[in-house]
Amino acid sequence: MEWANMEHMENLVSLLWSKDHNAGYAALKRLEELSGESDAVYLYTDRFAEMLDSKSSYVRNRGLLLLAENAQWDEERKMDRILDKYLLHIEDEKPVTARQCIGGLKKMISARPEWIPRIKRALLAADTEKYKESMRGLVEKDIADVLRVIGEN
Repeated sequence: MEWANMEHMENLVSLLWSKDHNAGYAALKRLEELSGESDAVYLYTDRFAEMLDSKSSYVRNRGLLLLAENAQWDEERKMDRILDKYLLHIEDEKPVTARQCIGGLKKMISARPEWIPRIKRALLAADTEKYKESMRGLVEKDIADVLRVIGEN
């Protein structure tokens, strides 16, 4: 990757932690787009994993989405170390973040079918009772959707 592109990518990744949610979201969208084109964004996998520990659910969401998007490029097997940390967010304190995590599992299963047993165990063990009834049903539907995909594999 040429220097100017690398600097641009570094700026986008830095914006993922921004308190300006519009800037962070715009950076996320651009990085997701770039992730679909090549493995250039995969270089930042460790930084995306760090985002999972953020107090901000916005930052956690961005990290979850980019990890799922880049699982397809994981020839170095970095995600093997990160998967358990990722799966903890199936029960994130914020139901929207849990839904982002669960939704990303479809991409992860597609990229790495050998993870299916670990993902299935985590989904089946998920405690959705902590969520308000209005969100609990959505989280449970998301889990059922991924389990259906797993059943087809």
